Amino acid sequence: MNHTSRASGGSGPAAAMILCSCVSLQFGGAIAVHLFPTMESWGVTTLRLGFAAIVLLVAVRPRFVRWSGTQWRSVVFFAVALAGMNGTFYCAIERLPLGAAVAIEFLGPLLLSAALSRRAIDLAWVVLAFLGIGLLGVESITQADSLDPVGVVFALIAGSFWVLYILTSARVGQHVPGTGGLAMALVLATVFVLPMGASGVAHGATDPTMLGLALAIALMSSVIPYTLELAALRRLPRNVFGILLSLEPIVAALAGWVLLHQPTGPLRLAAIALVIVASIGTIVTAPKAVGRAEESPTSDREPVGT
Repeated sequence: MNHTSRASGGSGPAAAMILCSCVSLQFGGAIAVHLFPTMESWGVTTLRLGFAAIVLLVAVRPRFVRWSGTQWRSVVFFAVALAGMNGTFYCAIERLPLGAAVAIEFLGPLLLSAALSRRAIDLAWVVLAFLGIGLLGVESITQADSLDPVGVVFALIAGSFWVLYILTSARVGQHVPGTGGLAMALVLATVFVLPMGASGVAHGATDPTMLGLALAIALMSSVIPYTLELAALRRLPRNVFGILLSLEPIVAALAGWVLLHQPTGPLRLAAIALVIVASIGTIVTAPKAVGRAEESPTSDREPVGT
């Protein structure tokens, strides 16, 4: 099989994984907003990560006792990224509209994509996606009287942790077969956020409805998307992965409109069009880069989910 055909076979499924991840993650985030008045953002974050950790530990049963020091270091850094990204993002959407928060947060991975790109066409798609995100941000700002500055800061911090998540999850994918690394990272991330979320967890622990919604959020916002993204990172270069994540703000805007009744408009539609074109262009023009990625040492690793 030649390099081009191998790349073509890997890029399509990987792109579908990222799309499913975006939909699951953002609709889970929209549901989480409804729990904030009772449990606060850190409480919801703690239950989300904790339930996700339990589900994956039972399903995967990672053999962490046999891990090397390098594997454990990769998992610990991944856990820090997960804890910081999830906690600060929920703090952001507690104060900002979902679409605006994700648009601001996405500046992190978008800049990472630009830094990792090596070809002019890659940079062109980044610029196009950046224009779409800019329009989405303008539209979100003009729909509200003002944006909470604390929420904006939290969204920017979440974007920084998102960059760390992309880098550390790729490293875990290289060093730890299957989803065992993700399972243990979620356990550690839960421990990291527990001091901030303990009081919120105490409020929600006595309500079966709250616990059921928290479990659904854990599946939609952690187990499903992180498993899919870890698998996609084994098939795509990180710069391509970062640009494809430009679908996140678009899906967030849709989730906010459907579940949170946040309005849409022509600027948002224009943003959607620009980002979708950039994402499709990335897939179409990336076969050689993906082919090199599939020839890397990660290609002989155990598939995710086994």
